[in-house]
Amino acid sequence: MSMDMTQYLDVFLEESKEHLGNLNQQLLELEKNPGNLAALNEIFRAVHTLKGMSSTMGYEDLADLTHHMEDVLSELKEGLLQANSQVVDILFQCLDRAQLIIDQIESNGTADYNNQDLIRALSQIKEGRHINQAEGEEELLETAVEPALSGSFHFDFNDYDLTVLQEAVRKSYQVLSLRIAVDPASLMKSVRAFMVFKVLEEDCEVLKSIPAVPDLEDGKFDDNFDIVVITKQPAAVITDRLEHISEIRVERCEIINIGQLTVQHPVDTVSETMHEVEEHSDTKRTHKIKQTVRVDIDRLDSLMNLVGELVMHKGRLEQIGTSRKIVELNETIEQIDRISTDLQSVVMKVRMVPVEQVFNRFPRMVRDLAKELDKEIEFLVEGKETELDRTVIDEIGDPLVHLLRNAIDHGIELPAVRIQQGKPRMGTIILRARHEGNNVLIEVEDNGAGINIERVKQKAVEKGLVSSKEAGEMTTEQALDLLFSPGFSTAENVTDISGRGVGLDVVKSKIEAINGEIQVETKMGQGTKFKIKLPLTLAIIQALMVSVRDEIYAIPLSSVDETTMLSRDDIKLIQGQEVIVLRGNVLPLYRLDNLLEVPGESQSDDLYVVVVCKGDKQVGLVVDGLIGQQEIVIKSLGKFLAGIPGIAGAIVAGDGNVRLILDIATLF
Repeated sequence: MSMDMTQYLDVFLEESKEHLGNLNQQLLELEKNPGNLAALNEIFRAVHTLKGMSSTMGYEDLADLTHHMEDVLSELKEGLLQANSQVVDILFQCLDRAQLIIDQIESNGTADYNNQDLIRALSQIKEGRHINQAEGEEELLETAVEPALSGSFHFDFNDYDLTVLQEAVRKSYQVLSLRIAVDPASLMKSVRAFMVFKVLEEDCEVLKSIPAVPDLEDGKFDDNFDIVVITKQPAAVITDRLEHISEIRVERCEIINIGQLTVQHPVDTVSETMHEVEEHSDTKRTHKIKQTVRVDIDRLDSLMNLVGELVMHKGRLEQIGTSRKIVELNETIEQIDRISTDLQSVVMKVRMVPVEQVFNRFPRMVRDLAKELDKEIEFLVEGKETELDRTVIDEIGDPLVHLLRNAIDHGIELPAVRIQQGKPRMGTIILRARHEGNNVLIEVEDNGAGINIERVKQKAVEKGLVSSKEAGEMTTEQALDLLFSPGFSTAENVTDISGRGVGLDVVKSKIEAINGEIQVETKMGQGTKFKIKLPLTLAIIQALMVSVRDEIYAIPLSSVDETTMLSRDDIKLIQGQEVIVLRGNVLPLYRLDNLLEVPGESQSDDLYVVVVCKGDKQVGLVVDGLIGQQEIVIKSLGKFLAGIPGIAGAIVAGDGNVRLILDIATLF
C-alpha cells in the first residue's frame, strides 16, 4: 500500500522555496568568487536536500535534475571543474527550471517537465572536463600533488585542499582520516552513510570522501568508504559517536600530518572557510536552542484583528470611565491598557519580517539584466535586517523591481561610455533600508548618468502635460514630479525593460496605497536616488485626533511634526496663499474645513495648527481643536470608496461613530 504524501505538500513547498532562495544567493556568491568553498558547500547541501525531498514526494523530474546538478557540484568540490561563467550560467538555468517545477506543483499538485536539455548541458560540462583532462594530461601530471596519506588511504589533494588543511592546522584544528565500514548484511547502506555524515556535521567539516557523496547516497560503494574531516573534537570522541550508529564500525581513524606538504597557490577565501568552520559548532548549538513553529498567515491576520477589536473597546471603556467618573473602572482600565499594549507589541513583532525576504530576489535580477544589456554593475544591499509588517512587505516588491530596472537601463551607462567620462567601467547600484522614527526608509541609488531635467521638461511639453511657459518656470523638484505622470517616459526606444510609459506612475500609486511617500534626487552625470518612506505597519497606529466644525478626524502621528496655536492676526498672505512665520520659517497654511468641504463656521478667534510633513516640506493644517493622541485600528473603506485622495481609511471610535483617517501624502 503506497503512502499518501499530499499531507506533507505544504511543508515541501515552503522548504523548497527556502532552499531555492538560498541557492540563488549562494550561486551569486560563487560567481563573484569561484574559490568560495563555503558557498559551494552551501549550494551542494541545498541541492542535495532538494533531491531527497522531491524523491520522497514522488516528483521524479525534479529529483533527476537535482541529481545531475549534484554530479557537477561534486566535481567542483573535488577541484576537477572550475566555477566559470559557463558552469554558473547552466546552474542558474537549472535553478530557474526547479523554480518552474515548484510553481507548477503549487498550482496543479503535480509536475511534468522534460529536463533533458539541461541534463545534456550538465553532462557536456563533465564530458568537456574529461576531454580537457586528457588533452592536458602532461600539465596535470606536473602540478599533481602526491597522495598525502600512506597505508590504505589514497586521497589526492589539490592546491585548494592543501591550503585549507594547512590553515586548519595553523588554527589548532586536527585533520582526521576515517575509514568507515558498513555491515555487509545491511539492507540500507546509503541510509547508514547519510547517518554518518549527519553525525559528523555536528562539529566537523567534511573535506573529501571516497567514493564521492552522490555515490555514497546511491549506495554505490562496497562495505567501506573513506572520509577526511576537520574538527577540534578528539579522535576518540568522533569514533565513539560514529560507532553508536547501528551497522557502522570505524575500521581506522588517523590524524593526518601535513606539516611537510607545501602549497604553491594560496586561496584568499581559506580564512573565510576556516572562520565558518570555527563558528560551525556555535551555529549548531544556536539552532538547537531557538525553536520555531510555522504558522498560517491567516491565523496571524485573525489574531491581529482580535487585538484591534480589543484596542477599540478599550477606548470605549476609557470614555465611559472618564464620563461617569468611576474610580474602580479606571483602575481596571489601566490594567487592561497595559495588557493590551503588551499583547499588541507581541503580535506586531510576530508579524514583522526582515526586508531581506524581498531584497534577496534582486541580486539575480540585476545580474541577468546587466548581462543582457552588456553593462557591468556592482549591486550592494544594505540594511537587510530592517523589519517591516508583512502587509507592507507584500506590497513593496513590484515598486522596487521598477526602480531597479530603471536604474540598470536608464541610469548606469555602458562601460565604454563610463570610461570616456572618466568613471570606473563598473557602475554601482545600492539598495538600502533603515528605520527612521516610526517609518522605514528604502533607497535605490545609482552612480549613473542622472536625470536630464531639460529633457524631462521637453518630453512633458511634447506629451501636452505642461505648456512651454509652464515648463520654463518649473523648479527642478516640479520637473522631477513629472516623472510620476501616467504614461511618461524619456526612453527613445521601446524595449522589454523600459520605454513603454509604464513604471514610475505605478510605483507612486502602489506606495501611496500603503500610506507611503516617494521622492527623487538627481545630479546630472553623477547619479540618481529614489527615497521611499513607508509606515512600519498598516494595522494599529498612533494618531492625533482633531476637530473640524462638528467632525472629528484622525491624522497619523508619523506625519505630524508638531502642533501650535495662533490667532487670526498671525496669518499673512503671500501671492494669495495664507502663511505664518514659525521660528523664522515661512509655513504655508491650509484650512482643513476647506480641503474637506466641511460645512459650518468657526466660532473662535484662536486657531490650532497641526504642522505635518509631506516629503521634505512642512505645511500647516488649520483645525478648530486638538482632542489628543489615540491608538487607532485602521479599517478599509471597501472597494467602492477606495482611492479617495486625502483619505487613508476609517476607524470605529469608542462611542461607536466612524471617523475618517487623513492621508497627508494625497490630501493636497
